[in-house]
Amino acid sequence: MTTTRMRAEIAEQPVALRRTLDALLPAVPGIARLAERTRQVLFIARGSSDNAAIYGRYLVEAHTGRLATPAAPSIATAYRRRVDLDGVLAVAISQSGKTEEIVETLGWAADCGARTVAITNGAASPLAEAADLALVTEAGDEIAVPATKTYSTQLAALAVLGVGLGADVDPGDLRRVPDEVARLIEETESSPALAAMVAELAPVSGAVVSGRGIAFGTALELALKLKEACYLHAMGLSYADLLHGPIAVVDPRTPAILVAAEEGPTLPGTVALAHRVTGAGARAYGIGGGEELAAACSHALPGPRLPEWAAPLGLIVPGQVLVEALARALGLNPDLPRGLNKVTQTD
Repeated sequence: MTTTRMRAEIAEQPVALRRTLDALLPAVPGIARLAERTRQVLFIARGSSDNAAIYGRYLVEAHTGRLATPAAPSIATAYRRRVDLDGVLAVAISQSGKTEEIVETLGWAADCGARTVAITNGAASPLAEAADLALVTEAGDEIAVPATKTYSTQLAALAVLGVGLGADVDPGDLRRVPDEVARLIEETESSPALAAMVAELAPVSGAVVSGRGIAFGTALELALKLKEACYLHAMGLSYADLLHGPIAVVDPRTPAILVAAEEGPTLPGTVALAHRVTGAGARAYGIGGGEELAAACSHALPGPRLPEWAAPLGLIVPGQVLVEALARALGLNPDLPRGLNKVTQTD
């Protein structure tokens, strides 16, 4: 079997995560000092980084009691309107740190009164230099266009940010993440469910990917990867939104991929959705969710044995392995999706 760069970079994640956590956990006191006079978090991101920011938003709101919101960069770059950001911690996320729109929006946020944090894999990037505090991930060079190790290390940086903001979590849980990711890669690749899911997804043109709460960003990121690398019409939705109408698209030709941590308040709803999907004669594929979700699904891949707040750092990994394997089965090169570049510039 030919090893793609995407597959090689998936395998590098345990080391990249360990390096990133070693580098960033000592920054917790500095984060706390910077955020002392702030009350709200504003996330600035695009693409995979935006999906990481969804995790950050749920983590901050569920575990620190602060309001967290996504920025609309066009307010800064197109409308050029000033907004009162006094008391706001603006967090810009970009793997390269070179996306001009994100750099400009972070500068705009500072000019509007926000304190600023950059999360980037580029230590000497314009984004890192523009921020009051840079949380530089240690993913190393990423060659494949679909983000894998840069995405998971962004999640690690956001988890550290949450700890710095006073999240009611055990930071020691993060030390378990690299070994869990290594286990997930090995168990996913040896799972009979992987081959079955690839075989059943290969003929379809579309799929729904769903999760809720802290797992919602994982669902969005997996849907994006299926679009990028497999050219699949994948729709990422919260299961709450899915039940409001789009559930109608799930049928024997349009399966659902459901992601969940092994614990937490959204797991029962995810399991109920799996039963509804299979009860309608469609296929439901689980990622994570423990034995309960696996029993409700047609096939299931393992998830991380981590508490809900830290689970997304590993939950995306089986999905990455699935996407890479499906792309190869379709005769596609997941390293170089058509029409995409590693650094995307937006207006």
